[in-house]
Amino acid sequence: MFVHQHPYPPFLFPGVEKLIVGTLPPPRFSTRMLKAGDVDFCYGSRDGQLWPILDRIFQLNLKFETTPEAITQRKNFLLQQKIGICDIVERAERQKVDASDLGMENVELREILHYLEAYPSVHTLLFTGGNSKNGPEYFFRKHLKHHKVTLELLDNAVPRIHQFVHPATHKRIKTVSLIAPSGSANRAVGSLAAYKRVKDKNPEFNTLDFRVLQYEKFF
Repeated sequence: MFVHQHPYPPFLFPGVEKLIVGTLPPPRFSTRMLKAGDVDFCYGSRDGQLWPILDRIFQLNLKFETTPEAITQRKNFLLQQKIGICDIVERAERQKVDASDLGMENVELREILHYLEAYPSVHTLLFTGGNSKNGPEYFFRKHLKHHKVTLELLDNAVPRIHQFVHPATHKRIKTVSLIAPSGSANRAVGSLAAYKRVKDKNPEFNTLDFRVLQYEKFF
């Protein structure tokens, strides 16, 4: 049994307004066996698409390499844009050592509501995935249910948008369930009617282009 511990604490700071919420980075980030091209920071996998998406949206000219400079670039961007990162999974167990969300067992969640109370300037949670089993929205729903908080649907179109009222601060906070920035979600993107409409008009249009269009509305 492999114990998959999240290698990074939440990236939070005074004035933060939006939080990126995922699950866990690939196990190699926890075992400290990074590959060339990985960035030793949240969403730093060389195979992930979050930072390439943000790089295109904001024209950041990011470095994709295992260097302190690459980490600093990402932290500076987040600070400037008032975006934090607080993945919802603290640790999980795995029979197979891989990055599959479905492979997580005996999952221990982070107390997201506690962090939202400590940083009341947050008004939006950006889930890097939807409500499929062991996705960030799925776990957040369990977290809210434990605290007897209800998630209210605002928009059922993809990306689905909800809101909830924080039990301590009584602040309304919006959640957006973005399409996961991973290659494993490409099939789901390809099946979307919105993607197919654009693809029919422009054969060069791809799943990364679609994510860029979706993410820039909320970042």
